[in-house]
Amino acid sequence: GADEDDGLPPRERVLAMAAIALAMTMAVLDGAIVNVTSILGRRPMRGLSAYATSKAALEQLTRALALEWAADGVRVNALAPGWYPTAMTRGHLDAGLAPILKNSIPMGRLGVPDDLAGALLLLASDASRYMTGTTITVDGGYDVRS
Repeated sequence: GADEDDGLPPRERVLAMAAIALAMTMAVLDGAIVNVTSILGRRPMRGLSAYATSKAALEQLTRALALEWAADGVRVNALAPGWYPTAMTRGHLDAGLAPILKNSIPMGRLGVPDDLAGALLLLASDASRYMTGTTITVDGGYDVRS
């Protein structure tokens, strides 16, 4: 996996997102929701099928809610991190996956948290006021490798 889980089950995460969007629309506020998906939602790995499926579903939900809530001024986008050392990925990376991944990432390294900051700030700010339903991938080129 490529990002750290917030501990919420998928159902509760969706309900929280819906509650936030409802509050935004009832208060007549424009707003931005940024979901965190994963590159594994597009390029699954053996043994991580449930995780990959949940992230692919979240990416589709991002697009569907963007379509439904755009007229209310609520933008819904997603950030898809690549491989980053986190509590969730530590076991995989320590088991020997880190050098294999580094060799398969065109930029030749794992991500660091600061690599996500620019894309997250873009999606959360007015700089993306004409973006909705978009997923920005921050993975050092992992998704486009051959």
